[in-house]
Amino acid sequence: MGSMAPLGLRRTRRPLHEETVDQIRDLIVRGELAPGSRLNERVLTARLGVSRTPLREAIKLLATEGLVDLLPNRGAVVAPIDPARIAETLAVMGALESLAGELACVEASDDGIAEIRALHYEMLAMHARRDLDGYFRCNQAIHIKIVEASGNAVLAQTYRQLNANVRRVRYMANLSPERWGAAVQEHEAILAAFSARDAARLKRLLRDHLSAKLATVLEAIGQKRAA
Repeated sequence: MGSMAPLGLRRTRRPLHEETVDQIRDLIVRGELAPGSRLNERVLTARLGVSRTPLREAIKLLATEGLVDLLPNRGAVVAPIDPARIAETLAVMGALESLAGELACVEASDDGIAEIRALHYEMLAMHARRDLDGYFRCNQAIHIKIVEASGNAVLAQTYRQLNANVRRVRYMANLSPERWGAAVQEHEAILAAFSARDAARLKRLLRDHLSAKLATVLEAIGQKRAA
């Protein structure tokens, strides 16, 4: 009995396939696994240090997110980026974020706003260090927390599901130095409007922020196709 791990530690340990999902998702989001590339089980098991069972479970979950395509007799490949689908998804997310911002200005606690402000300053530090991965994690956390601050569980769940499908293009938008700098300025304005609980301004800023990201992403996709 004395050799058993503490109960709290056993409860916090995540299933291996969930950790594998996060690792592969990050590789896809960062572009290290490019659209259309095959997910080679032998290569991935060696790279991630896992067996084929959790890897296959992870790939199935990523397929439900739209990041992976399962092809009969051909295995799994990274899903291509569909510009029309991305445009439609981001349009819906823009509407959801606008509604969330409006509700959050009423529902959010002062502590909740302070937490988002702290994340914002952490994000600025990542930007100053040109740490795109760290910046992106903080950026995503800010958007999720604003949505959660709306107090609408259905809205938050729908947003998270859609966001899983466009994470890699949201990351891609910041590969442009000009767009990255503009995004930081937009987040400064978003934080100011939220802190002031200015619902009308926050709605507009969140909508315009996502629209600008969409334009950058579609331009980047077009350039890649033309190359």
